[in-house]
Amino acid sequence: MATPEDRGYQPPKVFKRHEYSVNGVRTVVYVGGQGRPVVYWHGAGAWHGFDFAHAWTERFKVIVPFHPGWGESDDDPRMDSMSEYLLHYLDLFDQLNLVQFDLVGFSLGGWMAAEFATAHNHRVRRLVLVAPAGLADPQHPGPPLGSWTLEEMYAHLVSDLSVLKPYLPAPADAARHAAEIARELQSTRRLAAQGPFNPRLERWLHRLTMPTLLVWSKDDRLAPVGRSAKWMERLPNAKLALFEKAGHLVLDELEAARDCVCKFLA
Repeated sequence: MATPEDRGYQPPKVFKRHEYSVNGVRTVVYVGGQGRPVVYWHGAGAWHGFDFAHAWTERFKVIVPFHPGWGESDDDPRMDSMSEYLLHYLDLFDQLNLVQFDLVGFSLGGWMAAEFATAHNHRVRRLVLVAPAGLADPQHPGPPLGSWTLEEMYAHLVSDLSVLKPYLPAPADAARHAAEIARELQSTRRLAAQGPFNPRLERWLHRLTMPTLLVWSKDDRLAPVGRSAKWMERLPNAKLALFEKAGHLVLDELEAARDCVCKFLA
């Protein structure tokens, strides 16, 4: 697997790298800052880093794990369902002595966060869902997973391509970069074999009684903003923050979105 250093990218210096063996799976976790713990779960691609979370470390202890099969964590082909990943994180949180925390989930990680908070709502103090997957919405379809070239994928992720420049490889490393993305897509397909949603999830969203923030870009081409209405209809204690001039990676592109999350958690 590729490491950040392979791409010439260095994670924010305030973060320290840790490795844990979780039920036999080597799991890499970055931790930075002090204060109330905030867990961030990345989406279907982890290759573009988490620089946006740097400012959060001034107020919180930010914990960023790589899901098994993504980023620097090892893979486990037996992990082929959302419940497997939730159990993985319960084991990890036990090792971290993490009892209650704020949870921020983006895209696939937003679906994961909604599932976790539904089943373990007593452990999540505040919840942030950023353009989450998880709810099927035929009225607002996005492009089929992996149906694009790398260049098309970049254009879907951001409105300003310069945002991705620090995470893109030199020409000599292009093949390794493509293999890294292919690995993460394979993990996504295994986890979401029927699509990135759970048809039963919406029945249980009433359990998300903690304060919840839903964050979306109006210009999101991967997860159309129209999907936010279905979430807002079912979340009992949520507010919606909409932004413009950003793609799917709204936290990476917009300081206003990052600040909105920080203020909500504070």
